[in-house]
Amino acid sequence: MTGFQLYRILLVVHVISAILGLGPGFIMIYVVTKAKTMTELRHAYFIRNRLHNFVMVGGTLLLLTGLAMGAMRPYLFNMGWYVISLVLFLVALGFGPVILSPRSKPIKSLLSNHPGDDIPTEYFLLAKRLFFYERIENVIFLVVIVLMVLKPV
Repeated sequence: MTGFQLYRILLVVHVISAILGLGPGFIMIYVVTKAKTMTELRHAYFIRNRLHNFVMVGGTLLLLTGLAMGAMRPYLFNMGWYVISLVLFLVALGFGPVILSPRSKPIKSLLSNHPGDDIPTEYFLLAKRLFFYERIENVIFLVVIVLMVLKPV
């Protein structure tokens, strides 16, 4: 297999990873916003967690294939769009453990401990805080996608 063929395979995996990894991330908020009862909300978060698996696997493959393509074509590390995309992607990845996880834990606790089928008002405040940062992360990923597609100098 030539270097060109390997690069093209990495590129295909990279694009598919972007679709499978980033696509579900853009609908994760929407999945839980339509719930009217705790039963529906718990189920929506169950679905959301399953979608998150795609985001994690796709995001990991996206990073690895992007770095591998950069290793094969080192000049990419001198291209502004590539470096900015990489930095933004790493910043967005850092959102998970640093910003999103601490804001998700109270929601997970509420989902597992709240009696009854009514959604407590506390949830809406917690979700609003979490979703604010998830939207910022989504904007970052949109910028990365635009940079990857347009490849400005």
